[in-house]
Amino acid sequence: MSSHVLGYLKGIAEKRCGQAVKKAVITVPAYFNNSQKEATEQAAKIAGLDVMRLINEPTAAAMAAGFHENEEMENVLVFDFGGGTFDISIICASEGVLDVQATRGDMNLGGRDVDEKLVDFCVKAFEEATGIDISGDLKARTRLMKECERAKISLSE
Repeated sequence: MSSHVLGYLKGIAEKRCGQAVKKAVITVPAYFNNSQKEATEQAAKIAGLDVMRLINEPTAAAMAAGFHENEEMENVLVFDFGGGTFDISIICASEGVLDVQATRGDMNLGGRDVDEKLVDFCVKAFEEATGIDISGDLKARTRLMKECERAKISLSE
């Protein structure tokens, strides 16, 4: 993530909070190597943020779901279906500790791919219902893509 993007996000946070934001906890993809993590920290520093901690995204998801509060050991499967990637992690949660056991992913599969499949489905359904093929209409496909993404996000909330 670039310092420009982090600076922009910092500005949004400050506007929302009504005060200066100086510290941040930043999530990074599970597959990030050390140099990618260091680059993220450097970008945050350039943006004026003191990085308190970098947390892998699957760990953050497990924390948000409250698995770090489990007293008994539990294995958790975390799906991270991002815009352009799909990752699965297995996390062992026990006595306040979250330990990522394994992570695998597909850098060529993500939310955009789901949007495309939804658009194809809708185009086919529209053609079956009306007899009109809009698959070659770029403007219609673009509008449909936007609506499919909006529906997917709405159903995910």
